[in-house]
Amino acid sequence: MNTWDNLKQSATEFWQDKYKRKRTIIVAVFAAVFLSVFAFVYFITRPAPNCTDGKQNQNEEGVDCGGVCANRCVKNTTQPLTAIENGFVASGAVNKYDLYSRISNPNNIFGSSSFQYEFKVKDADGQIIATRSGKNYILPGESKYIVENNIETDKVPASVEFNIGDTNWVEFNNSYEKPQLKIVNKQYGPITDGVGFSLAIGLLKNESLFDFSKINLDIILKDSKDNVIGLNSTEMQMVKSGENRDFKALWMNKFPHAEDVINVDVQAEVNVFSLESFSTKYFQSGVQGSSYR
Repeated sequence: MNTWDNLKQSATEFWQDKYKRKRTIIVAVFAAVFLSVFAFVYFITRPAPNCTDGKQNQNEEGVDCGGVCANRCVKNTTQPLTAIENGFVASGAVNKYDLYSRISNPNNIFGSSSFQYEFKVKDADGQIIATRSGKNYILPGESKYIVENNIETDKVPASVEFNIGDTNWVEFNNSYEKPQLKIVNKQYGPITDGVGFSLAIGLLKNESLFDFSKINLDIILKDSKDNVIGLNSTEMQMVKSGENRDFKALWMNKFPHAEDVINVDVQAEVNVFSLESFSTKYFQSGVQGSSYR
């Protein structure tokens, strides 16, 4: 190949290489412009962070908690339990009273596996004449009665104060289902033949998918104005899924205004936070907690 041919080949390679570099630069510029436009459109059209939708999305570490919702974690998002009404009724036994408080959990995705509470019974001068402390639980969005029976005091009560202490919050996911416990055929009346003064009876229907080892029942008797005038508590053990079972609660003594009972409320509940509330067969078969938590 002569000198002239070498020069032609070198010139051709030079312009080809220059064209490739120019094409690469143009492609890079177009790509940068496209990405910039895409990013601009994305940032102006994407939905604003939502920290109240009850879902774990965006870059959250939990439901409406962490990431863009860092300031809405459990300790900040939970609202305190509140006492709606407190009171007492005479049990019928000498110097003994039953206490109650109806409390509410305003949180829809948080329940309390354990909270401390204390009843303070006061006389007309505001002096504390009796106390009773305890521990209980509550499900998300639930309203329930806390009942304490047979509080003894030789002074006449005038009011009841109810205080809620340390509360352990638990976040519930979308698989949570409240136990399906129904109370039907509720009745209250005097005992005409046998021991005791009066009796509340009814039928418990376990429509949940689980067998429960223990179900707590609180019976609240009310007059025509919805005032609480009688209280009692009992429990049922080993209630199978789909089972219907009769229950009863006995008042041994006549209590004030017993003849005014119009309504019978029965609060049936299971502590879903405790494994002891469920039949052990679920843990043996490997379906522990499949519908709860």
